[in-house]
Amino acid sequence: MKTFLKAATLALSLGASSLAMAEPVKIGLITTLSGGGAGLGLDTRDGFMLAIKQSGNKDVTVITEDDAQKPELAVQIADKMIQSEDVDILTGIVWSNLLMAVVPGAVAQGKIYVSTNAAPAALAGEKCDPLYFNAAYQNDNLHEAMGEYANKGYKKMFIMAPNYPAGKDSLTGFKRYFKGTVANEVYTQVGQTDYAAEIAQIRASGADGVFAFLPGGMGIAFMKQYAQSGVKIPVMGPGFSFSQDVLPAIGDAALGAKASGQWAKDLDNEANKKFVPAFQKEYGRLPSIYAVQAYDAAQLILSAASKASVKDTAAFTAELKKADIQSPRGKFKFNTNRHPIQDIYVTEVVKDGGVLTNKIIEKIFTDHGDAYAQACKK
Repeated sequence: MKTFLKAATLALSLGASSLAMAEPVKIGLITTLSGGGAGLGLDTRDGFMLAIKQSGNKDVTVITEDDAQKPELAVQIADKMIQSEDVDILTGIVWSNLLMAVVPGAVAQGKIYVSTNAAPAALAGEKCDPLYFNAAYQNDNLHEAMGEYANKGYKKMFIMAPNYPAGKDSLTGFKRYFKGTVANEVYTQVGQTDYAAEIAQIRASGADGVFAFLPGGMGIAFMKQYAQSGVKIPVMGPGFSFSQDVLPAIGDAALGAKASGQWAKDLDNEANKKFVPAFQKEYGRLPSIYAVQAYDAAQLILSAASKASVKDTAAFTAELKKADIQSPRGKFKFNTNRHPIQDIYVTEVVKDGGVLTNKIIEKIFTDHGDAYAQACKK
């Protein structure tokens, strides 16, 4: 599936002024639009395109393709976009294993990559690259926040994540801050839908809390089965496990669950007050954390392109580093490794007007960076 979108034909009358480009920019957006992770990719695409539309810019072309959550397909698409379609920038990949397959080859060919989500530790530390930027977080960050939060009342945690780079980073991040005992550390299959064995382990673990990083369809399946099991041990997770895209499918089983994120729809700043209703008006649903991250990735690209030619790599990346945007998440700046420094919050799943959503209950970190920045020497 390939979609060509020209900003000039999609401009919205949302009061956004057009940013003049130093020259036309062609962006290749590779994301997951089919299979169990399609909801994540859909919000990524829509958040990204909302910022492009709001800019009203005539000189931005976005080519969108579905990676079907397959690393080999993502690599093929990226190579085609670079070699045949001459894109200037790549973006959009949701999954860390796909990102690790694509980014080394892309930057080796001189292309800039701006991540909307995936943020493996390897690319934040020793394998960082001046052409790789992350507009979301570093994989460990939101899990670190839940490790810190768990210290406020939990002594023994059962922790679980899929067996791929982001899953390993997630549990590493949680353990970095949690001071209690880990009852069991379990890695599930990516895309798994049957969690009977893991729920039995939780029941027998003696844990007083469960930390589960299970994005997309994995989290939907787990939470439904967990509710049906009758196990009453509280479940918490990063924002991805209870993001807006999965809450309708999980249903009331998610009520009361605590999660972490750098954004929630009730965050009180002017950019967010404009973003949430604009997204809802355009797409007929509330945005998720994936949509916000993609929205900011597009904002970063637009801002840099208004000040420097994308063909002048040094000048363009220098402008990207400035992070001259108004983010719905509030404060946003890049660390030395081109990953965000930002505030992180704990949220609770509630019903607002009959709709399941996340509400901020406290700020857990202020100006939080990542553990790998000092290893990045590029």
